[in-house]
Amino acid sequence: MTTEKPLPVPTPVTRPFWDALREHRVRIQHCAGCERWVYYPRSHCPGCLSPTLEWRDISGEGTVYTFTVARAPTAPQFLDELPQKIAVVELDEGPKLTTTLVNIEPEAIRIGMRVRPVYDDVEGAEVTLLRYEPV
Repeated sequence: MTTEKPLPVPTPVTRPFWDALREHRVRIQHCAGCERWVYYPRSHCPGCLSPTLEWRDISGEGTVYTFTVARAPTAPQFLDELPQKIAVVELDEGPKLTTTLVNIEPEAIRIGMRVRPVYDDVEGAEVTLLRYEPV
C-alpha cells in the first residue's frame, strides 16, 4: 500500500501564490499601506493590518537562513527523499519561507548560501512546489 504525500490545497487567499508557481513564477504579497513584503499569504498585512495587499512577482532568490538535515523521514511519505534537506530561505525582499533544498549534498549546505527557486511540478496533481537549489 502506498501512502501519497500531503499536498497544499489552495484557498481563495493563497490561490495567486500557487497559480504563479504553476507558471514557474514566484509571487508574494506587498502591502500598499506600509510597503512591507508579506509571506505567507493572508488577507491583512501583519505589520499595519491594512487589507491593501497586492500580489507582485519577485525573483524568488534569497539566502539560506537556517537548515537541518533529517536522516529519518519527517513522515513515512518522505522516506524516498532521505536525507531531507529542510531550510528556511530569507528572500531578497525580506520574508522567510520554509522549503526543501535540492541539487546539493548535505555537507555543502551553508547558512548564508545564495539559492534560487526550483519549480517541482507534482505529477498527477495541479500543484507546483517551491524548492531551492544553490545559485
